[in-house]
Amino acid sequence: MSLHERPLGPVQTDAEALMSQLRTLARLTDGTKLQQGLVATAAQFTQCTLSQLYLLDDTGTELRLAAAWGENRQYLEDADSLSRNYLDEPLLQFCLEQRQTLNIPHLNNGLYQTTFLPAGEPGWCSVLCVPLQDPTQGQRGLLLVADRRTRDLENRSTPLSHLGHFVMAQLGLLHRLHPGPGVAAQRSPTPKSTLGDYGLSGDSPAMVAVHRLIDKVLGYPVSVLITGETGTGKELVARAIHNNGLRANKSFVVQNCASLPENLLESELFGYRRGAFTGADRDHLGLFDAADGGTLFLDEIGDMQLTLQGKLLRVLQEGEVRPLGSTKTHKVDVRIIAATHHDLDALVEAGRFRRDLFYRLSCFPIQMPPLRERGTDIQALATYFSNTFCAVLKRPPCRWSREALQQLDTYTFPGNVRELKAVVERAVLLSEDNELRSCHLNPRLWNKPAVEPQTLRQRLDQHERSLLLDCLKRNKGNQSESAREMGVSRRTFLNRMERLGIKPAEHDFGQRRA
Repeated sequence: MSLHERPLGPVQTDAEALMSQLRTLARLTDGTKLQQGLVATAAQFTQCTLSQLYLLDDTGTELRLAAAWGENRQYLEDADSLSRNYLDEPLLQFCLEQRQTLNIPHLNNGLYQTTFLPAGEPGWCSVLCVPLQDPTQGQRGLLLVADRRTRDLENRSTPLSHLGHFVMAQLGLLHRLHPGPGVAAQRSPTPKSTLGDYGLSGDSPAMVAVHRLIDKVLGYPVSVLITGETGTGKELVARAIHNNGLRANKSFVVQNCASLPENLLESELFGYRRGAFTGADRDHLGLFDAADGGTLFLDEIGDMQLTLQGKLLRVLQEGEVRPLGSTKTHKVDVRIIAATHHDLDALVEAGRFRRDLFYRLSCFPIQMPPLRERGTDIQALATYFSNTFCAVLKRPPCRWSREALQQLDTYTFPGNVRELKAVVERAVLLSEDNELRSCHLNPRLWNKPAVEPQTLRQRLDQHERSLLLDCLKRNKGNQSESAREMGVSRRTFLNRMERLGIKPAEHDFGQRRA
């Protein structure tokens, strides 16, 4: 009798039945079968109609349905059902981000969005969703059971959590013992860093420096400011600091400061009392309260309005929050991690960001390197993304042609890792023979080839131009300081800038970048 067909014996206790299933799962050496065994066991143990396993990818941007059991059978058969990203489903996102078990006995009251559940009649009445994690691999996921009857499944949450964590650990062990097919044969696999991995791929010197900074700040509850261009992985670093730090068992709450107007952002952060404004018909806890004891990640902090910056400063200074419409403050214990693609120094000088808040936030700054400065990480990440996406599509791993890899190396990737991931997924979809060629890459990568200088004079000018721009960047555009560093007079320095065609906009240091 197979795992999926073995019923729970009527004379067995819950503990005995669970141990019996664990012994069966422990003997499985295939990752796919282990995932299928987990959902089958979860459905049978809880006596629910449906069980699903969702896994989050290493980039933290995609939540995929990895296995599902319903109507006493595995029902996840075709690749189309795997291609959807479930990360924007509110219930799944809440359970994943807050690391809280979600038990809803009355699902059919119209209050919840459940498009992740299969359609059909009668409708779904109850659901239990448990967050999962393998600490050694940093892999995260969700184990969900649902039933068409109204049931309170709270008493099943703890054993289901133990079951899921056991399988996640087994999956991590299998991954380490048997890496995905084709990974070792690629030209530039991603070697493990000698430091903590933290789920951040790449071992270029720039990323090793980021790992060292993460190592230093894990044990200290200071505020962290993560800067860098869009798509460089700032949120991944924030999650790594939380997940590997002293607050890992508490909430990690995310808020994008650019996504809401000022008044809505204020009410979301600080909460409000009933009657505080039109439509406030009940008390509402803010994100500071939701993150109490844990971490609040404020993305795009550079877009926060000045008046709201002052209120945030008080929370950092006093650890106190006053909800809208209330005359009383209360204490919160929240670690703030902020991120921005703006140059906050420039915003401070322009009067668009409070200097005192900047100093409070930047107790421990971490600068994320752009992808173009990460060397061989580009090819390593491309290999990783192609193998991952091929697994999602249930296809054999793709091979990279030499020309395609060279094309990736010569492109500057203004969208950084996020753009690279999109480029690779498009290439995989276009490839019909499992070889990724230049023609499968986005035309932006090859329509505008770089023009190489032809003469010695041109090469020397290009090198001198780069030196001057780097010097200006280090000195925040101060020409006198730059001239002093270069060992020339200010007049000579200005003449060099004019001869090499260096415009003021070129050393604006990103304050006008999108």
